[in-house]
Amino acid sequence: MSHHHDSILARQDPRLDISDTYLFRGTRGTVFVVNVNPLSGDGGFHDDESLYEIKVDTDGDAVEDITFRFTFSAYTAYGPQRWELRRLDGADARDRFATGTPLLSGTTGEVAEDPENAAGLRAWAGRAGDPFWIEGTVVTAVKTAIARGTAPDLSGFDPARARNAFADTDVQSIVLEVPDEALGGAGSRIGFWAVSVLATDAGGWRPINRCGNPLLNTLFELEDPERDIDFNATEPAEDQARYGPGIVRATERAAAAAGAVPDPYAYATHVRDLLLPDVLRYEVGTQARFAVDGRNGRGLTDSVPEVMFELILGVPVKLGLDAGAATGVPRPDFPYLSEPGSGPERGAGPGPGRVAGR
Repeated sequence: MSHHHDSILARQDPRLDISDTYLFRGTRGTVFVVNVNPLSGDGGFHDDESLYEIKVDTDGDAVEDITFRFTFSAYTAYGPQRWELRRLDGADARDRFATGTPLLSGTTGEVAEDPENAAGLRAWAGRAGDPFWIEGTVVTAVKTAIARGTAPDLSGFDPARARNAFADTDVQSIVLEVPDEALGGAGSRIGFWAVSVLATDAGGWRPINRCGNPLLNTLFELEDPERDIDFNATEPAEDQARYGPGIVRATERAAAAAGAVPDPYAYATHVRDLLLPDVLRYEVGTQARFAVDGRNGRGLTDSVPEVMFELILGVPVKLGLDAGAATGVPRPDFPYLSEPGSGPERGAGPGPGRVAGR
């Protein structure tokens, strides 16, 4: 939930609201997770007038070289949605009118695999427990500190009473596991971000949401309708020029107020370079780790709020929570996320033909 409700358009249709992205080593290959429709997961995914895209940069320029594109049939309350996955490469990866190559198709709630590839291309889409956790009092204090250029005021926070603001909530999740060879092989370095887009009446496509690093847009409020700034309509390769100066100013003031870094301006430029472009970087074939002293993808149980708070302020800020506060327990095998934790599907198992937690 680190990224939800960051734009007016995303609030208008939560099915296109990307709450989080994850990138880690699975049991067969590299796993991409895109979570949408936060807080309940009700209503499934948007229909075929929208695209859900996994963007992969293979040469470090923050421009996609591969796009894995999911489309869904219309949602009904009476049965699963159909979905299709296509791969687009090169210039086609940046062209929403390009058709790409079909890879897999299936229905929500069921694992789909490539029978020709034992190494393991597989995909799943459906309702799952939200793996994100955060303490509302703490994040509000940190956001206020960054906005005002002050140290966070946690005088009224009791860690013993900490509670996950998103406990027992669900998301709709897209999980894609790709053989390492499809991304250049073990040791290759990739960047990943996710986007959702919606068809326009004029026959084009309108970007709704994009997400790479957790909490970036939440903490810095890069979306600013009053100044006609639409973060989600811009590209990661533009981030340094567009949003870098604002992040430096905000970080310098907040870090100076926190009083732990000797040169707040130099520290702020370092933070800018760590967080922009807004892309999750990962070395294929390695253990994911999102930490203060190193970021390599993002695992399902990484304490990303504490990492982001410390990166920006230069001092640790604790939530009083750990991964046990999240909804459910991640499964050890595909599709990895926990089972739903709320609503009419609470306790629903993986179902026939799906990979159960074991």
